[in-house]
Amino acid sequence: MRILVLGSGGREHAIVRALHLDPAVADLHAAPGNPGIRELAEGHAIDPADPAAVTALAARLRPDLVVVGPEAPLVAGVADALRASGVPVFGPDREAARIEGSKAFAKEVMAAAGVPTAKARVCTAPEEVEAALTEFGPPYVVKNDGLAAGKGVVVTEDRGLAVRHARSCGRVVIEEYLDGPEASLFALCDGTTAVPLMPAQDFKRAYDGDEGPNTGGMGAYTPLPWAPEGLVDEVMSTVVRPTVTELRRRGTPYVGVLYAGLALTSAGVRVVEFNARFGDPETQVVLDRLATPLGGLLHACATGGLAPEQRLEWRPGAAVTVVVAAEGYPASPVKGDPVTGLEEAAAVEGAYVLHAGTAVNEDGVLVSGGGRVVNVVGTGPDLAAARRTAYAAVEKIRLRGSHHRGDIARAAVERARG
Repeated sequence: MRILVLGSGGREHAIVRALHLDPAVADLHAAPGNPGIRELAEGHAIDPADPAAVTALAARLRPDLVVVGPEAPLVAGVADALRASGVPVFGPDREAARIEGSKAFAKEVMAAAGVPTAKARVCTAPEEVEAALTEFGPPYVVKNDGLAAGKGVVVTEDRGLAVRHARSCGRVVIEEYLDGPEASLFALCDGTTAVPLMPAQDFKRAYDGDEGPNTGGMGAYTPLPWAPEGLVDEVMSTVVRPTVTELRRRGTPYVGVLYAGLALTSAGVRVVEFNARFGDPETQVVLDRLATPLGGLLHACATGGLAPEQRLEWRPGAAVTVVVAAEGYPASPVKGDPVTGLEEAAAVEGAYVLHAGTAVNEDGVLVSGGGRVVNVVGTGPDLAAARRTAYAAVEKIRLRGSHHRGDIARAAVERARG
């Protein structure tokens, strides 16, 4: 297969790496890619959110499959344009991608499908915001209705901060706070059938102990030894399949990966949010554990051939990823600083590095090019070993002013020890 992957982040590097390991994938391309991705795939310097540019590239490359990594191209209708030109695409059309592009739309779909989620109010006026905040009380949960690169949510006890965030967003969804641990579950979908991947947990806050502002994600791990038995089956039956059925009923069949962000509350499983693509950084650990070749799975989704009885194979053990972020992330990340030590990090047994926000400057030096600069993945026979490996590799990386969380998967390891 010849496959084109759109995007340039850590998630896309993880996807490209998994496809590179698939013996059925003979030719890999990326648009635009990053320095790490371009070691495995031929890069093409186009805007992945430009439907005309992407379809022109696809016409030239004639891929068997296009995999849309980020959310912006999906919301921009890139998948629609590709399908109209006859190219198989892994990723939903613009209308179905509203499940992520609009929090209000997602709530509407969940209500119609009977999916359990937090009570919420859609607000556009200051008085509506004030009324909703009073109704639900603290901690206040205020979500930008549109795309915000994982940083559009504020959860705070400070009502003034909640009001200011709402004003900065315009249209917002304000909802009740959900207690309990969170988990992420991805499901591969072909418009009718959905097959689950392994659940993972990510860490959205910038600093240890879940302190600081929300980010796009500072680390993740899988498996979840603390997850209740039957969690995946429950989520598939009460969340994923009803949502896929409802979108198909509306005439917008969902093709791609449906990401369900979940809260395991005292009252049961509740959906925190949906994403229309692989989550970042959970993808980095989930795809590390996937033993079933990825290319065939994604192509089956794109062509409506996903078998309902499909059972995926998983590698034993665990994976932990830690994000090394640039100085100033998430507010104003510093770019252009040299990044070194990646070879030493990758030399740690059981570890490897995925590029996220990297670039090469005019002197050919690898530098920081975004907020989340690299993902360090550690693997091992259990979470404790995978965690040790990940942090041993992180210590090899040098980037002035960088920061990372030191507690990724710590609580899960301590809980497993009793």
